[in-house]
Amino acid sequence: MARGVTRSDDGVPRCPWGAAPAEYRRYHDHEWGRPITDEVAIFEKLCLEGFQSGLSWLTILRKRDAFRRAFAGFDIPTVARFGRRDVDRLLGDAGIVRHRGKIEAAIGNARAVRDLQADGGSLAALVWRHEPPRHRPPRTFDDIVASSPESAALSKELRRRGLRFVGPTTVYASMQSLGLVDDHLVGCHARGAVEAARKSLVRPR
Repeated sequence: MARGVTRSDDGVPRCPWGAAPAEYRRYHDHEWGRPITDEVAIFEKLCLEGFQSGLSWLTILRKRDAFRRAFAGFDIPTVARFGRRDVDRLLGDAGIVRHRGKIEAAIGNARAVRDLQADGGSLAALVWRHEPPRHRPPRTFDDIVASSPESAALSKELRRRGLRFVGPTTVYASMQSLGLVDDHLVGCHARGAVEAARKSLVRPR
């Protein structure tokens, strides 16, 4: 069933998923859709979206601080140097998602990004080159897609460079989170701030 914005118990109109619990509300109000160009922040989001595959995003939000501790703040050179002992350490860390394939993918992805940077490129520039053209603002959940031609193209490019757990759907979720698209519903209180931030953003090249 199509759903538009809903008013939370504080009277503020939000996308329905962002109304509750508190972790979703904070993420929706202050982070989701705000444009990000920082390398580490983009790498973190890609990693967390990969860990989220098959799980609830709420699970990831509640474990986010533990993820940051476990992965050295997602510092790319540091994670790229992780070895077998680190994998074993992470598999024993109950604070994160203990999935060997996802853990090894995050480490491998750090190495791929490190190689990209060593060649003079940047993850931010690569990601933002795939920013979709502006689309009609969604009014209900039915208007929001799960993937797009741009997310498919970015997924293909990331995989070509050696990254894993970056399929088109995961990448589109990252695009939403990183502000490449604004999928806040019409009438959502956060949409204006997101649009203003996107308008003033200097895109990385």
